[in-house]
Amino acid sequence: MNVGYRVELSQSERDELDALLSGGRHSARKLKRAQILLAADAGASDDQIAVSVRVSGSTIYRTKRRFVEANLEGALSEEPRPGAERKLSGKDEALLVATACSKPPLGRARWTLELLAGELVKLTRHEGLSRETVRRRLAENDLKPWRKDMWCIPKVDGEYVARMEDVLDLYAEAPDPDRPVVCFDESPTQLIGEVREPIQAKPGQLERYDCEYRRNGTANLFVFLDAHRSWRKVKVTERRTNQDFAHCMRDLVDLHYPAASVIRVVLDNLSTHSAGALYDTFPALEARRILKRLEFHHTPKHASWLNMVEIEIGVLRGQCLDRRIDDTQRLIDEIDAWERQRNAEGARIKWMFTTDKAREKLRKAYPVNES
Repeated sequence: MNVGYRVELSQSERDELDALLSGGRHSARKLKRAQILLAADAGASDDQIAVSVRVSGSTIYRTKRRFVEANLEGALSEEPRPGAERKLSGKDEALLVATACSKPPLGRARWTLELLAGELVKLTRHEGLSRETVRRRLAENDLKPWRKDMWCIPKVDGEYVARMEDVLDLYAEAPDPDRPVVCFDESPTQLIGEVREPIQAKPGQLERYDCEYRRNGTANLFVFLDAHRSWRKVKVTERRTNQDFAHCMRDLVDLHYPAASVIRVVLDNLSTHSAGALYDTFPALEARRILKRLEFHHTPKHASWLNMVEIEIGVLRGQCLDRRIDDTQRLIDEIDAWERQRNAEGARIKWMFTTDKAREKLRKAYPVNES
């Protein structure tokens, strides 16, 4: 490092470096090299640059040398770094991917990095492979064989299509106060209490709370949502039995829509969501009175996404319930405040999926394709 390299920038190069430092997203190394070049051009010594830019003398030397021997772009860019040859060839990597996608060995629930490394040693000429080599190659192929996603695969048959189009047609209708469409579902929630009092946030410090908590039981949320106007109602109960469902339906008829002749209710296929639940709860005369004002429209099995209220429950959890709430009364108070505010704001679910779009996007899944 006895050779001294002198940096003399042209005006256009200074402007380019100033623009680089003033905006845009660049790596920290590139920004430091730009600062080194500007400082050297201004006459600062290497020691001064090392202190002001917080870099080593060797970094300053390499940056100045690349500028003098190459150009500005060469000084700002990374030099190619020598690295070890990839241990796995393309054929080996393909074999690794195929193995990771296959069933694990007998007695093991899933592939691990160690298992895959050992299996590849058996199948190739490698004497040994590290788990890090396996991890990197899997990451490049977006594979994580130790993880699984669980989801329901619906059976799309005539019954599925009929129920889907029935619900979609309800959503597409013009609002009718005499025949409202109300989406209904329930969702459990835990009552979580603090073991130690949280420390409130202040300037320069985030709110802090203890990782330990106290579980105070559970509660159930029955959620109503009008498909055509800004109205939702959440009822908090201890359970979700036939009787709880029946009382929700009576509230819907007598309290929430007393003037409607028929209320079309969109709901899923839970066993409690039935006309029989009302006869299990009320005398026959009362049950029949309520049911005459209700019209149930069930979503297809494994198709809860068709129930608009599922979206509203997600909003409720994100805006109101994403914290620790320790008792039922506080839960009721918090949800009531959220409900009043959201109704007053005129918030609605903007449903975009229609019957025509279903026939277009899911045409291959329809039992009988149109000619």
